[in-house]
Amino acid sequence: MADQSEAPGSSTQLPMRQRVTEYIKGLQNAIVAELETIEGSGKRFKRDQWERKEGGGGISCTFAEPESVIEKAGVNISMIEGTLSAAALKQLCKEHSSLAYDPDSNASRPFFAGGISLIVHPRNPNAPTVHMNYRYFEVTEPEDTNSVIGWWFGGITDLTPSYLFEEDCIHFHQTLKDMCDTYDDKMYPVLKKSCDGYFYIKHRDEHRGIGGIRFDDLNDELNAALCGGLAEVQRRSYTAEEQFKMVQSLGDAFLPSYIPILRRRVDMPHGERQRRWQLIRRGRYVEFNLVIDRGTKFGLATPGVRIENVLMSLPETASWEYMSELGEEEGTPEAEAMVVLRKPKEWAA
Repeated sequence: MADQSEAPGSSTQLPMRQRVTEYIKGLQNAIVAELETIEGSGKRFKRDQWERKEGGGGISCTFAEPESVIEKAGVNISMIEGTLSAAALKQLCKEHSSLAYDPDSNASRPFFAGGISLIVHPRNPNAPTVHMNYRYFEVTEPEDTNSVIGWWFGGITDLTPSYLFEEDCIHFHQTLKDMCDTYDDKMYPVLKKSCDGYFYIKHRDEHRGIGGIRFDDLNDELNAALCGGLAEVQRRSYTAEEQFKMVQSLGDAFLPSYIPILRRRVDMPHGERQRRWQLIRRGRYVEFNLVIDRGTKFGLATPGVRIENVLMSLPETASWEYMSELGEEEGTPEAEAMVVLRKPKEWAA
């Protein structure tokens, strides 16, 4: 069980669930405001504040307008509360060693899950799609939600270009690496490797994009591992407070990692071939999300879930061509992109 003097529900500070909620609300507003500035058309994100009858709710900010710079985008936050069944808790015990729960018990426990999830699909084929998700999960005692018996952070961000611009790839990864290096100079390579492994489309033998960073199930007992068995990263145990600061730093790194790329590419000239390739790559995006993505599968299986939010990340338009020659013609920009998609490359110094 976590040291309660350092646990998210410690009496020395606001509960972690409250701090996470305040942070993701502020980050959502900052990101939406910046994207609306880039859109420049005066069009605004639609805001949908919703409640979940099982407990909690969220705010969905979505954008989908014709003839716009951003073809589709969503910046959503959710703060979900509810009760985990004994069966669900037993499964979590197998995945989270820090969860102080007797696996032979038939008791249920309250939970909280809060996070921010976003997707941006630009209209211009030269501008890459980007995805980000940072989240916090905790399980508490039935009569006291400040008594935390298990908690962890998770997160991921990745870039999915149709066309490969080396300076964009370097900028995105270097920004993330510079942030990671402030915590541990061995962290970024491990998180990148985890991300590359996750966004692999096995039935295509290619990756969804150029990756980014990924971590999961991060708590105070994982002092020798990140993303599962990667002991070279953490030289000591990070407290909940330190981990929350790291997640905040990663969330704050989104705008500087992506917005300069988006600004460089949204007005570039392009033609029918570029649009055709973009839609084919979006087809791969859909395949990954519906066939492989664990978040999508979890969302669809969750009682009371808002299906529109689960499927928000899917593009407005996509294409599947039978045995398309695009990407296979040697020397073309599409084929150059496929080289990296089939074998991930190191971008950051």
